[in-house]
Amino acid sequence: MRHVYWIGGGSGTGKSTIASRLADRHGWRLYATDDVMADHARRTSAAETPFLHEFMAMDMDERWVDRSPETMLETFHWFRGEAFGLIVEDLARIPPKTPVVVEGFRLLPHLVKPLLTEPGRAVWLLPTPEFRQLAFRSRATPEGRFTQRTGDPGRADHNIAVRDALFTMRLHEETARLGLPAITVDGTMTEDELTERVSEVFRL
Repeated sequence: MRHVYWIGGGSGTGKSTIASRLADRHGWRLYATDDVMADHARRTSAAETPFLHEFMAMDMDERWVDRSPETMLETFHWFRGEAFGLIVEDLARIPPKTPVVVEGFRLLPHLVKPLLTEPGRAVWLLPTPEFRQLAFRSRATPEGRFTQRTGDPGRADHNIAVRDALFTMRLHEETARLGLPAITVDGTMTEDELTERVSEVFRL
């Protein structure tokens, strides 16, 4: 994993944008963990990823409306690190002569740290609650959000917002405990400035 740079963090913080910019700037490969979630789901069994398969069996209301945000946090498969080993398998197939930048919320600090060859190869972008809500609203029109397919879109949106805030708090605590770099994203930095902050962490 000496050729790998990691960008984790909460949803809506610009991980994809920053990773894409760095890949373009330095000629790196880009590996977006969101893009391989469906493939990874197909490559696992219920015995290997029980929370994932339980989630797949639920309808939309069971996933997003009927459960508390706390339960959603504790049972969400990707937040529990299920199928993280498949990310590592995919990266191991990439020739080490070309650096690769990996991005996504699936990159949990305690799973990434054992793979780091040096401290400046990973960073987590942590949104403030206000920035997370702004990013969520700006990503799609109300008609285009998947929560519109639930019986109570308002409650689903609220549950997801609270769950994601709890997840960000967990990332903040875990990066601090493990001594890993984290950057607070609150909207005061431009994309250029955030890219430079990440570049500084990576010692580029």
